[in-house]
Amino acid sequence: MRRLAPYQTGLWLAEYIDMRCQLCRIYHSTPQSKLLQHQAPSSLQGITGTPPTRTALKKHSFLTDIIHQANSYLSSGLFCAHCHNDITWLPRPFEVDIASSVSLSIQASTYYEYPIRQAIRAFKHQEDMTKLPLLLHAIRQLPRPHGCHRNNSVIVAMPTTNQRLVKRGFEPVSILSAQLSKHWQIPLWQGVKRIDDTVSQQGLTRAERLSNLNNAFALIKKPPVKRLLLFDDVSTTGASLQAVARAFISPTAVKSTTDSSHNSYQISAYVLAHGSKS
Repeated sequence: MRRLAPYQTGLWLAEYIDMRCQLCRIYHSTPQSKLLQHQAPSSLQGITGTPPTRTALKKHSFLTDIIHQANSYLSSGLFCAHCHNDITWLPRPFEVDIASSVSLSIQASTYYEYPIRQAIRAFKHQEDMTKLPLLLHAIRQLPRPHGCHRNNSVIVAMPTTNQRLVKRGFEPVSILSAQLSKHWQIPLWQGVKRIDDTVSQQGLTRAERLSNLNNAFALIKKPPVKRLLLFDDVSTTGASLQAVARAFISPTAVKSTTDSSHNSYQISAYVLAHGSKS
């Protein structure tokens, strides 16, 4: 029998023995099927695998196994109803301009504060897979865009540079967007490339963020549909999503796609977290 990684042991105990909310540690957890009022997988698969090292995370089969386990844990419940309601506020959408008389609506699933903020940072920068169930739980609160389905829409995940991918060893936004794609039953589309090596957006003012992202994204192929659903993990000012959206209506986009109706794209954006309640 394979030795369980620490995170696997902890989640197994929470599933079968502890049954307390993994945030407040006081109340009993509530099955997500009851929280979301929809059918979710209820069976727990066997817990196997190796510790989530950087090398192992690059293996598709191992990562798929982790995500499948996370979905299984979510269906049985890791949070009580109180904590579920506390972390899933569904903030009001906010808008940023992407062209003259054209704005981009950005919908977040929750606020960028405890415990989501700490979970996102640990997942992105420390490859902490134990935070994945919480993040997937939050993503599932995003409402499916009205009228969007697999035949008329695609999800466009925020692209990263090759240098950052090599440095980090895995791409957090790709993992999260793949789960959103599965939840909404809308395919992912990878037709946008990050063409520069900009510095991190953290700590920059809005003006600095916009300047940092000038001409940072470009289309490498024509979108197959007109409804484009952009996705990122965190949006502070909306500058990154704004820059991606502008790639679809820029003169370069018109040339590369030879599409005279480029301005007819219906673009909206969705993020895991934004701002704060205060």
